[in-house]
Amino acid sequence: MGAGAPRGAGGPGDGGGLRASLSGLTTRGRSFVAAGIAAAACAYVLGQGALLRVGLLLALLPLICVYALHRTRYRVSGSRRLTPGRVPAGAEARVQLRMDNVSRLPTGLLMLQDRVPYVLGPRPRFVLDRVEPGGRREVSYRVRSDLRGRYPLGPLQLRLTDPFGLVELTRSFSTYDTLTVIPRTEPLPPVRLAGESNGYGDGSRRSLALAGDDDVIPRGYRRGDDLRRVHWRSTARYGELMVRREEQPQRSRATVLLDTRRLAFDGAGPDSAFEWAVSAAASSLVHVLEQGFSARLLTDTGNAVPGEGGGGFSAGGQESAEAAGLMMDTLAVVGHSDGAGLSRAYDAVRGGGYGEGGGDGLLIAFFGDLDDVQTELAAKMRQRTSGAVAFVLDTGAWGGLPVPGHDVVPLEERLRRLRDAGWTALAATPRVAFGELWRQAGTARVGTGTSGGRE
Repeated sequence: MGAGAPRGAGGPGDGGGLRASLSGLTTRGRSFVAAGIAAAACAYVLGQGALLRVGLLLALLPLICVYALHRTRYRVSGSRRLTPGRVPAGAEARVQLRMDNVSRLPTGLLMLQDRVPYVLGPRPRFVLDRVEPGGRREVSYRVRSDLRGRYPLGPLQLRLTDPFGLVELTRSFSTYDTLTVIPRTEPLPPVRLAGESNGYGDGSRRSLALAGDDDVIPRGYRRGDDLRRVHWRSTARYGELMVRREEQPQRSRATVLLDTRRLAFDGAGPDSAFEWAVSAAASSLVHVLEQGFSARLLTDTGNAVPGEGGGGFSAGGQESAEAAGLMMDTLAVVGHSDGAGLSRAYDAVRGGGYGEGGGDGLLIAFFGDLDDVQTELAAKMRQRTSGAVAFVLDTGAWGGLPVPGHDVVPLEERLRRLRDAGWTALAATPRVAFGELWRQAGTARVGTGTSGGRE
């Protein structure tokens, strides 16, 4: 992932008039000017010619340096390469800066500075010595953040100074990169959840990756294709051999539902209950995608990621990898919603591609504090799925306090009501790692006769 500036953009000889260059006088340069003027005034009063010459030298030297830097015509180009562009919270990314002297003159002393948000660490500064015509210099630094989010890097700033340190001129390049810090994820054990079948296989409840058992959408003939699959009507239409596309592999669907309501969580920061839920949702998405599921991310607002097609579910192959990146990018910036209920999420689950008359998909939900109405609504979501697992956060264990006026159902009562509706429901606390809770979800026997153990 890289970003480059047009040649000369931000170069020392570009933009700004002489008056703007005068603003580049350093404290030392301004002191020289002030001392020179004072010495010249004293020389005039005292009639000392030698002191007058010293005063003129002190006053004119910074101005000569300003003019010399202003007239400098060498040009440089800069580029930045960020690897990787997407990192988990707490991991490091490497930023490589490259400066090219594209003029016919050697440069003087250059000071390079990249602008980064304070959460990524101190602002990197580098001093580059003389760069020969056509030469280049490369420097690098590392950034990291314990907080997920999207952080801009840049623009790159170049400071030119004279040998005496009297003047500094700053020019900025126009481009920048964005570092995406996604939630931390942890590998999950390959357990069999209640009502779940493998991503691929002969399970009784299946959904096709594309429509129909024998998709008649044609494609171009490839060497080795069975001639019995030639679609003659399309061949006549396109003027080349076209064949029916092969049957698409059957794939199970999984929805990860994240409750983001501000009413449901109290507190913020890396160790809060909400951040635990975001990280656990990210781990679940990565796991089900690795198991071959077609997945989507759903929030209480009813918005599905990665897209609108197929109920928002990801496709297979390369599109699945792109969908995973899109869902991780969404979780990198997801925050609290101002919604008060789960009705939009309920509607999305009911009509989001699970089929008529019941589900062929797995629902994995992360709930915060629920009142009586929302507990009942969450319980009804189970009716549209073939399997449902709920991780109910005990926000009080994270030190959170219920929102005034929000009558929260006690944790045990929430768990009981969800289990009675057929959910595999577990209490999530900061004392138990999510990987262990996931293992428990695969071995627990909860709900109305639903077994979550291995088959």
